Formats: sequence, structure tokens, C-alpha cells
Amino acid sequence: MTPDSSAAPPASSSSLYEAYRVEGAYDEMLAPNGEPRPQYQQLYQTLLELTPEELQRRQQAADLSFLHQGITFTVYSDTQGTERIFPYDLLPRIIASQEWDAIERGLIQRITALNLFLHDIYHGARILADKVVPFDLVYSSKHYRREMRGVDVPHGTYIAVVGTDLIRLPDGRFAVLEDNLRVPSGASYMLTNRQVMKRVFPRLFTHYGVRPLEYYTQALLTALCDLAPGSRADANIVLLSPGVYNSAYFEHTFLARLMGIPLVEGRDLLVHDNAVYMRTTAGLRRVDVIYRRIDDDFVDPLVFRKDSTLGVPGLFNAYRSGTVTLANAIGTGVADDKAIYAYVPQIIAYYLKEDPLLPNVETYQCADGAERAYVLEHLQDLVVKAVGESGGYGMLIGPHSTAEARAEFVRLIQANPRNYIAQPTINLSCCPCFLDGRVEARHVDLRPYILYGRQASILPGGLTRVALRRGSLVVNSSQGGGSKDTWVLTA
Repeated sequence: MTPDSSAAPPASSSSLYEAYRVEGAYDEMLAPNGEPRPQYQQLYQTLLELTPEELQRRQQAADLSFLHQGITFTVYSDTQGTERIFPYDLLPRIIASQEWDAIERGLIQRITALNLFLHDIYHGARILADKVVPFDLVYSSKHYRREMRGVDVPHGTYIAVVGTDLIRLPDGRFAVLEDNLRVPSGASYMLTNRQVMKRVFPRLFTHYGVRPLEYYTQALLTALCDLAPGSRADANIVLLSPGVYNSAYFEHTFLARLMGIPLVEGRDLLVHDNAVYMRTTAGLRRVDVIYRRIDDDFVDPLVFRKDSTLGVPGLFNAYRSGTVTLANAIGTGVADDKAIYAYVPQIIAYYLKEDPLLPNVETYQCADGAERAYVLEHLQDLVVKAVGESGGYGMLIGPHSTAEARAEFVRLIQANPRNYIAQPTINLSCCPCFLDGRVEARHVDLRPYILYGRQASILPGGLTRVALRRGSLVVNSSQGGGSKDTWVLTA
């Protein structure tokens, strides 16, 4: 579909579809002629056979399931109370088998290259010496950790868990919007979405032939075991959480429970003779792998932030000596710095001698004088992002912005150009969503989860995030977004 095309259901369709319109974006459900794409035909017909009242009943059943399970997230900027039930859309996103296989190959290529990049910059730094990536861009990243220079990690795996955000361009191709390598979140919502979908659409799910993803937590556990010192099969693994007030605490408890490992906070751990132990009622228990869900700054107050009460004094020294593994490794954030992102195609070519299978979105570096001038002149057309922010914060969407907001970003960019990049405003693809008794189109992205122990593996599906507000391109839950189940077909 070309950017200026639009699709609408055939005139004979049910009134359920009367508000369904897609302008200037790729329509996941409908082909340009208005007919459903092959993978959506069965869902399309099923919706024609159901009344809005029946669909509303199923949506309410799904919402109650989320409520009873306590599936929430936190909005720190909301002064009216932060805890909210995670918004869920009833209708699945469907991806054809062949299309998914191409995505999988591209993501494995990407994580392989990024692991090699991280090992290199903390050891020989060949890629910097060869001027493929500017050394000042790496060394000025707030996520670059000089303390990691010369530290070897098991199997060279710096990134054990990745959540890479993909978008579909108006021409139908998938592209990488950004990589999330530090403490990627959302896998619990992916799994609970699937649980709920099986209950509200059991026959449709069974007839479709959907690849399973329920084994994610066991695959994650296997990847973590692979990284244990000495690759011990009986490794003791814990999930380190900042605690109950963290926005992703539901996910921490959910994953720890399904993996059958202890959920701990920093106060539950101690370091003795350069080894990490967990306090238990039966005494101290040695810890081999820590799946950490806290940022580098808070891991060890003796090395990083001195005021941190979330980490474990002495943990970094134990980590550096190889008696315990941290996943993901300290310092991985430099590779998901949005300024470094622009160089990932060159990183892939440098280490793998291959062209990237998944393209990047065109990116302007505000640290570069000429590119900065272009960005400042075209703010109304671009999306501007702070390189170290996430969750939709620190971002300007030019076409939807006010003059005051653009003036503020001019000031911010001029004061700290290294902290900002810009990209063209892309009309994300649209999926059908059940909203207010009708099926309407909303913009979506996709976050697949890649696991890397001894080798990379990818769960078939991921978290499809939805911009539930009409016309919005922001899919983050903290900014009014929700999610839906993602079906990857077996054939």
C-alpha cells in the first residue's frame, strides 16, 4: 500500500466496520482493494457473525481477568494515582508464518552483532579505531561504563534479553525503531494477553493454528542457566527487583513465579569473599546468576550511585571476578543509546560482513552541526527523542506539537545536542481494534523478545502495543497506549 492510499471494508460489511478507516498507513487487516488479507479472513468473518453486544461481553470478560490478576502498570507523572489496569484490546494482531521467519532472521542477526559490538568496545575497541562508529559518541554515552573495560562475560553474551521495537512502514516492510537492551519490559503482558485470548476466543484461536509462546519463561530460565559461571546446570538464579513501587513490579513477580526462582531486593543479598549470597530462613544460599531489573546506576553503591539503597555493596567486584553473572551485563545501555542506534547497519556490516535484514528508520544526529540545523528547521515534520529516555518521555512528535513545545525543544537541543536525535514522522501500520462497540483502526508497533544464552532464540510473537487514542502515534502505556495478543501462524 502506498502512503497516500486508504482502505475501507466493502460496502456490504456489517455496521460493526462502518467507522473503520485507514489513511496513509499500512493496513494490517485489509488489502488496498478493501478485501481482508489472507491471514485475517477468518477473523474478519468471525466478527461479521458476532453482535457488538457479544463482543462487548467478551471485552468485559477480558478486562475482569486482568483486574482479578492484578495486571497493572504505574504512571509516575499521574498525580491522580499511579496504578492502572493495563489496557487490552480484544482483537488479535495476526502475522503470517513466512513474514515472521524473515523477522526472526533479522533480529538474530541484529542481536549477534550488538553482542560483538559490546565485547569490542569494552576490550580492543577495533570498531572505534577503524572509525566505523565515532569514539566520542560511545565514550560520551551516559550508559558507557568504563568499569567494564576488560571484563569478560560468559560466552560473550552481554545481552541475554532484548525487546526490539519494530514498526511496519507504509510500504509493508518491517523496520527497527529502537532496541531495548538494559532492562526490557513487557513480556508478562505478552503472556497474559495470550492467556486471556484463549479464554475469550477459544474456538477461533484453535482453528487459526497459532505458534505457542507460553514456554517463554522456561526459555528465559534456560538462557540464564547457560550464563552461570561454569555453565552449571544446577545454578541458583534470582530476579533482582527494585521493589513493590517499581512500575514493572507485577512483571517481576510474574516472571519469578513462572520460572520458579526467588524474587529478591538488594537487601536480600550480600557479598562475602567476593561471592554473592541470598539470605534465607535456612541460612545463606550462594547465588550464581542475577536476572536484574534495576539500572546500572543502582546495582552497587560502592561503584556507581553512592546513595543507592536498591543494590548490593560489593556486587560489581564479585561480578568482575566471575563468581556471579548479571543479565543483562553492566554497560549494555550504550548499545541502545538512540544515537548509537543510527550506526547499527554499519555495526552489522563490520562484524558479520552482511547487509542488515531489517532496516533502521532514517535518523538525524543533533550532535552533528549540519544535521542539527536540518532538525531545527523541520521540527514540525520530525519526531525528536532524547537518546536515553524511554516510555514515550522526552519526545516531540512534530506534526502533533504546539509552537510552545517546539520552541522548548529548540532550547533543549541547542543546550545539549548530543542528547537528541530526530527521525521522520512515520505513519505506523494500523490494526483493527474493538472500541466503543465498533471496530476501528489504530496505530501499532511490535516488541518481540529475543533470548541469548549460548545462542539466540526468539519467541514467535511478542507484545503488540496499540495507540488507543484516535490519531495518536504513541503506543506507550504511560502515554495512553494499550496492547493486544500477537498471533504468528504455523503455516
